[in-house]
Amino acid sequence: MGECNLSGKVAVVTGGGGVLCSAISKALASAGAKVAPIDLHLEKAEKVAAEIAAAGGVAKGYACNVLDRASLEETAAKIEKDLGPVDILVNGAGGNHPKGTTSNERIAPEDLAAADESLKTFYDLDPDGVSFVFNLNFLGTLLPTQAFTKAMVKRGRGTILNVSSMNAFRPLTKIPAYSAAKAGISNFTQWLAVHFSKCGVRVNAIAPGFFLTDQNRSLLTNPDGSLTARGDKIMSLTPMGRFGDPQDLVGATMFLLDDEKAAFVTGVVLPIDGGFNAYSGV
Repeated sequence: MGECNLSGKVAVVTGGGGVLCSAISKALASAGAKVAPIDLHLEKAEKVAAEIAAAGGVAKGYACNVLDRASLEETAAKIEKDLGPVDILVNGAGGNHPKGTTSNERIAPEDLAAADESLKTFYDLDPDGVSFVFNLNFLGTLLPTQAFTKAMVKRGRGTILNVSSMNAFRPLTKIPAYSAAKAGISNFTQWLAVHFSKCGVRVNAIAPGFFLTDQNRSLLTNPDGSLTARGDKIMSLTPMGRFGDPQDLVGATMFLLDDEKAAFVTGVVLPIDGGFNAYSGV
């Protein structure tokens, strides 16, 4: 069996302007797909589309808010008009928010009486911040799936790839909202796989481990490139001893999207983590 051939297929990638999803968008285009990277910021989506075009691929970037049903439906109509019915959906949009994050890994009794207003304990978590994180990750996957997969169901074929996280397997300290939201994505992936199983539509997810992105770079590395304390802890628990490179996502992604190689694979959440999930720390 040769390389993945997506010639003639139309692929939508939400969060397509980000570090990881731009790599996925380019891989899809390299396999012959017509790619629609969508992003909240049009310039980011158009930059990725331009890079794909410069490499000989076909792509068009779109601005879209994955939490806005009207924006999604408008974008879906544009994509179908410009590129054709959608065959592949990659739900890559997501992220965390400081208001859903605690200051310390563990709470201590003295934290409850601390005068430091900058200290955010579990009891200080902002419901609006937690809701934002859940909405961005969970609704930001559910709503695009509603908007972009009707053509798949009607034609009896298509593939959906969600983006979960290592946090779904092992919740990280300090980020309870994000960890729980990504656990929801893993569960939702399995639910969707069953729901679409009679329609010829497969649904799987990748669960990236630790990759340096625009969102986490300052948390894991110092300006000089050395590791922060949190980055060092992560590295000590990653058996392969490095952060993931965006290209590390490509092989697993293309396998799961390949209707020949993965024809009988649905409802799977595949870790891409350098062994993090397998390591007990001892």
